[in-house]
Amino acid sequence: MTAGPTPRTNTASSATPTDEVLFERRGHLGVITLNRPRAVNALTAGMAAAMLDQLTAWEDDDGVATVLVHGAGERGLCAGGDIVAIYEDMLAGGEATADFWRTEYQLNALIAGYSKPYVAFMDGLVLGGGVGISAHGSVRVVTERTRTGMPETTIGFVPDVGGTLLLSRSPGESGTHAALTGAHLSGADALFLGLADHFVSSGNLPALAAALETEAAEDAVGRFAEEPPASALAGQRDWIDSCYASDDAEDIFRRLRTFDGEAAGEAADTIEAKSPTAVKVALASLRRARGLSLEEVLAEEYRVGLRFLAGADFREGIRAQVVDKDRNPQWKPAALHEVSAADVARFFEPLGDRELNLQAKEARNV
Repeated sequence: MTAGPTPRTNTASSATPTDEVLFERRGHLGVITLNRPRAVNALTAGMAAAMLDQLTAWEDDDGVATVLVHGAGERGLCAGGDIVAIYEDMLAGGEATADFWRTEYQLNALIAGYSKPYVAFMDGLVLGGGVGISAHGSVRVVTERTRTGMPETTIGFVPDVGGTLLLSRSPGESGTHAALTGAHLSGADALFLGLADHFVSSGNLPALAAALETEAAEDAVGRFAEEPPASALAGQRDWIDSCYASDDAEDIFRRLRTFDGEAAGEAADTIEAKSPTAVKVALASLRRARGLSLEEVLAEEYRVGLRFLAGADFREGIRAQVVDKDRNPQWKPAALHEVSAADVARFFEPLGDRELNLQAKEARNV
């Protein structure tokens, strides 16, 4: 089983010096292959920069009608940013990560406003930064193998890459649940949340990719799209909407603990294990995202991200989950009630001359 087109040798192609992301023309299709399969195609600064440059060039190329992004290997499109590299950079001061995010967020904004069909094969793992390079696209395809989500609170961070905007638009409070718990979600759940558009069996992705070389994107995808299975998340709207209908994280936690249902209790257990600071800032980010443009949200996420780079929980979360793998992070503060409203507000304060300052597509084209 493959997550996308199979390699060919008779088409024009180019690659970064390290071959971490490949670019290829097939008919009128521009193909982007994330090519770090051993790392589930985790995104690096070099990959983000190369994608930004190539997508910008293809947007002005009349020979490219559609763009496809997929991941090499069997495990997924993209497991997110390279958090080991981020951890190592935090130990050195965090400047390289700040630069990476600046480029990555520019890429997210370009994808969201792309003038040509941008097709994302969201097969296998699609987490964090992987959501940023797929769910902002115009044609988003999930499969029976899709496992997606924004699991950042697990590592003492918050959803970014525009994820707070995407989840703020999900039905009811389902996006709040997904953000605070960091749950891995199925393809059907992604469709329900508004992170995807079409369901295609993974075995049909190579044929769909071939069709995209000559057919209009919506026509090709329409021929291969299937009825998705039921979303488990959609079936839990009663307790989710009830428990998460608050702007106060401690109130949400109390509602989950007292709701008569096993799933709500499990959600409370999950949230209790996350960084209290990350949980509160994530909730505030979701609420603040309502009514904002993507560029405004990315600028806010950038402020928040730089504050987390300078704090303790993000580094501790990566240490516990990925570096030492003891799964025993020591959060500071250790409880929700110890994180004040003033503590949360500081994450959103302007950065001065370090602001992201993205322009909306309309302004860029003037």
